[in-house]
Amino acid sequence: MTVKTILITGCSSGIGYAAACGLRARGWRVFATCRQQVDCDRLKAEGFESPLLDYTDTATIHTALSQVLDTTGGSLDAVYNNGAHATPGAVEDLPTDALRAIFESNFFGWHELTRLVLPVMRAQGHGRIIHCSSVLGLVALPWRGAYNSTKFALEGLTDTLRLEMRGSNIRVILIEPGPVTSKISVNSIPHFERWIDWENSPRKTQYEAQLRKRLYQSRGPDTFELPPEAVVKKLVHALESPRPRPRYYVTTPTYISGILRRVLPTRTLDWVLAR
Repeated sequence: MTVKTILITGCSSGIGYAAACGLRARGWRVFATCRQQVDCDRLKAEGFESPLLDYTDTATIHTALSQVLDTTGGSLDAVYNNGAHATPGAVEDLPTDALRAIFESNFFGWHELTRLVLPVMRAQGHGRIIHCSSVLGLVALPWRGAYNSTKFALEGLTDTLRLEMRGSNIRVILIEPGPVTSKISVNSIPHFERWIDWENSPRKTQYEAQLRKRLYQSRGPDTFELPPEAVVKKLVHALESPRPRPRYYVTTPTYISGILRRVLPTRTLDWVLAR
């Protein structure tokens, strides 16, 4: 039986790393990409094929995919776009350049990789493009405007692509995690420190009382938080089911948010989300 191949981005930790390990255990040939060479080297030491791929660097996107295709003889069964970061802060304090930067890594790079793999999948007659979105692509939460906006944009682009690929045997799928154990909060601190001038913000006291405590103070898991393997379980279904769903919710908050978005008036939903 032919071994299935998948390219996964953002594999240094969290969901990406769990996905790489879980799919390899199921017999997939996994190309586990990272944006830093040190992480690629670590994964190679663990037996993974790990090309360097940084969504903000077009050259690495092209080079990584070329390396994969050269190794597989030009085929690729699936892509799991996963790598992303957050830039916490109030919308009024977000410089426009901060939004440009996060869209490069959370949206434009995903689109570029997706466009590059589509001709490959068309030529072979099948493929699966899976995007790791978020509950924050369904509903917005305060302080997360930059991340919210990239995920809302991803939802719209992915829904459009799914409609356009009907009948092509290329399946386009969204996975929507809620709180999942990862390093995304810790990894967001450098972006917060680079872009947010909180000390001169009219919201300075809110930063001190809320956001900075959440970022810098060690705390236990969030309510309803699940390990990244919960996402992998849905990813496996998205990859291996003959009839994958367009969307997969992960964690209780995602299910609740999906329902509330459909049934509540906007004002009521705002009241719930702002609490």
